[in-house]
Amino acid sequence: MIKMTRRHVLATGLATTGVFALPSIVRSQSLGDAQTTTVMRNISSFISQDWRDHFGALGVVTILADTQSRALHYWNSDGTDYRVYPTSVPKTDELTKRGYTKVVRKKVGPDWTPTPSMVKRFPDWKYMPPGPDNPLGTHAMYLSWPAYLIHGTHDTRKIGRRSSDGCIGLFNEKIAELFAITPVGSQVKII
Repeated sequence: MIKMTRRHVLATGLATTGVFALPSIVRSQSLGDAQTTTVMRNISSFISQDWRDHFGALGVVTILADTQSRALHYWNSDGTDYRVYPTSVPKTDELTKRGYTKVVRKKVGPDWTPTPSMVKRFPDWKYMPPGPDNPLGTHAMYLSWPAYLIHGTHDTRKIGRRSSDGCIGLFNEKIAELFAITPVGSQVKII
């Protein structure tokens, strides 16, 4: 009679289930490139960036929002302070505006008004004052492009996902940090 231990059962189970018992990141790497792209959807897929690849010089502050890796990169005026923040990004490429812009206004406790295109798609969406249900979270930095912002969110499930209607979203505590160190006039690029 064979004595079955937990270790024996676990080893037998892993041997019979094969590759499917491995974590998804390992499976995707072992199964080829087709699945690797599906894993690159959260914070673990950050791509390192260098400001020199995107800007001729550092400004007061330089921000690069990378919609592919869903990360916002921050450099201070002399490049000695570099930070990376996980973000939410626009749901579709049609909603994504790319290029150079700048921070033109900042607001603690922003209110929210849906754009005409949002109201067309979601007729029940209405103006929302600051508060826990406001989709802009606790802080907002308005860009020179109308209706495009870098803002917080109360819905933490959105970070690391395609979930916005065009804006770049951060956890509320991270937008508060970024807000404090980013002056109006900071240069921004969205890629």
